[in-house]
Order: sequence, then structure tokens, then C-alpha cells
Amino acid sequence: MANGVAAVWVPVTDMSRAVAFYRDHLGLTVTSEDEDWSEIDGNGLLIGLNGRESASVSSEGGAVITFQPDGTIDDEVARLTEAGVEFTGGISDHEWGRIAPFKDSEGNDLQFYVPPTN
Repeated sequence: MANGVAAVWVPVTDMSRAVAFYRDHLGLTVTSEDEDWSEIDGNGLLIGLNGRESASVSSEGGAVITFQPDGTIDDEVARLTEAGVEFTGGISDHEWGRIAPFKDSEGNDLQFYVPPTN
């Protein structure tokens, strides 16, 4: 049985660009950085940026990292859109919460999520 999540590894093709995205756009802390492997503190969850020689952008499914916005989801979507971040859909409302899907600098799927307010 799994005891929890130890880390999430995200493939990147340009480490400097990816580190800058997670640090500057998402405001997360970079705890280590080199050209093949960098670590980001995702509020206690290790996000490992894994540099690979043959990484390619793919939107055919796979892992999605979901973040809690700092403030309202609407404000974070507006802020990141202004910064040039690609949102792959608008904010959608569901009985289980609100999501806003977007891409990181390397084409990986991310999203903001907030639970329902009921």
C-alpha cells in the first residue's frame, strides 16, 4: 500500500525556463537547481523538475499538478494570463469545485483548484 506521495516528477526540456516559471509565475520556492534536476517546494510536496535529452511536449494525458491559488481563482487566472501563461480552458464550475487548467513553460498540464463554497 502507498503511504503517501513522496514527490511529483515533471519532465522539462529547458531547466532554466522551467525553474523561472515555477519560481516567478507560481511563487514557489526552489530548493535546489542544476541542469538535470531541480527541486521545488510545493507547500510540503516535492516537485522534481527532471531534465531529459529527448523530452517532448505531449497533451495526450498523463499527470496533472493541481495548485491552490493564493487568493481567488479569478485573480490568479487574470494575473497569469497577463504574464503570458497559456490557459487551456476557462474557469469551470463543478459540484466538487472550480478548476482552471493551464500549461507550464514546458507544456505540462497544471491547474488551479478551489473546493465548493457550500
